[in-house]
Amino acid sequence: MPLDSSANRRDILRILASGALLAAGIRPSAAGAARIEHLIAQARGLEQISQRIDFISGALRGSPYKENTLIGGPRRPEQFVVRDDGFDCVTFCETVLAAALARDMAEFETALRDIRYRSGMVSWFERNHYWFEWSQHNVENNTCRTIVMDGAVPIEKTVYWHRELGKRKFAMQVIPSATLLANKSRLASGDIVGFVTRRPNLDYFHVGFIAFGAGGELLLRHASQSRHRVLDERMDRFVAQNRVRYVTLLRPEQPAAASVAAKKGI
Repeated sequence: MPLDSSANRRDILRILASGALLAAGIRPSAAGAARIEHLIAQARGLEQISQRIDFISGALRGSPYKENTLIGGPRRPEQFVVRDDGFDCVTFCETVLAAALARDMAEFETALRDIRYRSGMVSWFERNHYWFEWSQHNVENNTCRTIVMDGAVPIEKTVYWHRELGKRKFAMQVIPSATLLANKSRLASGDIVGFVTRRPNLDYFHVGFIAFGAGGELLLRHASQSRHRVLDERMDRFVAQNRVRYVTLLRPEQPAAASVAAKKGI
């Protein structure tokens, strides 16, 4: 499904999606909204988005890992979900990033829809199911930019994990894990790291945030299925234990810079 950068289509779909949500009476849970709103307010004084991501993601450590937190399917209406009582690796990144971009709950919900769905339209078929497409979409909408390192190599993936979406072929520039570990100085807190899977029919197996320990050690902050919660792990240990061969990196953009870039069409 090719990405559509048309502003007119995006705006129309967002209006339609908002109307559908209001008609359905779908709202985020009060408890989840209250906690997220509190974190947004606490982080508001931090100038850099990397600082806000580090603060908000750190505050969510200990939250339980939960699968299937989103509601919808090919034959089931999609619902816009906001929750803070549990995350998988992707919804953790989405929630933290949207909160770091926002100044209040209205901006948070708009940001989350734009991050999670193409055109901001709440639909299962518009959801970014594959991390490659998630990354591509959020680079094109100026939420993030790609980080490239010397030694990156091109690979191709043909994915069909979601059979209802058909086969898709992705051409990817990926970073060897040894290069990632050797270039800690080029990384920043809040960078988003995607771990490329060895499976032939899928693109990635996990995602999380770059973080740093008190002694400067490189950490992965993520919602861990095997550890059942959001936590920090040493990046070198995670890479070794999971036999990670390749990764990709995204850096979230400052909201003001993203807005200017969007207006300029770059």
